[in-house]
Amino acid sequence: MGDYLLYRVKFIHLPKTRAFGLFAAVFSVTIWAVFILSTRFAVKSNFTVEEVLILRLVPAAVFLAPLMLQLGVIPHGQPWHRAAILMIGASAFSPFLISKGLSYANASDGGALAPGMLPFWTALAAYIITREVPNKWRRIGLAMILFGGLMVSLWQVLVEANEGAWKGHILFLAGSGCWAVYSVVFRQSGLSPMQGLVIGLFWGTLIFIPLLLISGNVRFTDANLSEITVMIVLQGFIIGILAMILFNYAVHLLGAAEAAAFGALTPILALLGGIILLEETVAPLTFLGILLVAGGVFLASGFIKEVKLE
Repeated sequence: MGDYLLYRVKFIHLPKTRAFGLFAAVFSVTIWAVFILSTRFAVKSNFTVEEVLILRLVPAAVFLAPLMLQLGVIPHGQPWHRAAILMIGASAFSPFLISKGLSYANASDGGALAPGMLPFWTALAAYIITREVPNKWRRIGLAMILFGGLMVSLWQVLVEANEGAWKGHILFLAGSGCWAVYSVVFRQSGLSPMQGLVIGLFWGTLIFIPLLLISGNVRFTDANLSEITVMIVLQGFIIGILAMILFNYAVHLLGAAEAAAFGALTPILALLGGIILLEETVAPLTFLGILLVAGGVFLASGFIKEVKLE
């Protein structure tokens, strides 16, 4: 009960209106697109992937240290393999795979194959783990996501439009798949969103920071203090903490299906940001594939079924 009250206190001064729920949903998925775009820019300019992950984990972990002490960092009552997934799956391992993929492939590809493919992998993981079968509309959406993802990836492989992009595509799919498994395990764990956040941050920081330092790719020699500060704010606080809190609040006000439907904006925003801000070139078939993924995400969220029931 204490943990539940503590979680409720986090939103006590936020407006409890549908309008704010819509704002929270839109803002959270916009932040996910910012993660894709800012990480692509960072790893192609002055930062290594390892440096980006350190700037994501350490400041957020220090900031949330008081909550770690209050909520605890041990996922009690979980089998060891599920506990391991809760401890490192979402905070470090999945972001590392996606960030590494962005060092090989465009942000527009990342938007389609990482957050865009997430509903497909989540449905597959849910079926394997819990035997949950999606309804008709969700199955159509999942098929659209899969076909759109194939259009994004296979086209570039076949025409060799971006040499080495296939490595990024594999890493995007792996990172998205790991996040999907985490999502299913977290849903069954009984943990609150804030408990999941602090557990992941604590163990992700404790386990991955030494490994990242040992890699020899953490020097910060190409980045100045202002660039490092901007990355800390973006990766550690806005992406690592704020996006998750806002999305959880959107679910609280709008319901899971309607909030999840806004996830269809992420591939579109990543596509537009890649073209406008990063000057990426997108082939027509890739563009169509990204739109197909976005439409599939909307259908796979289950939003249509919920509207009919209302």
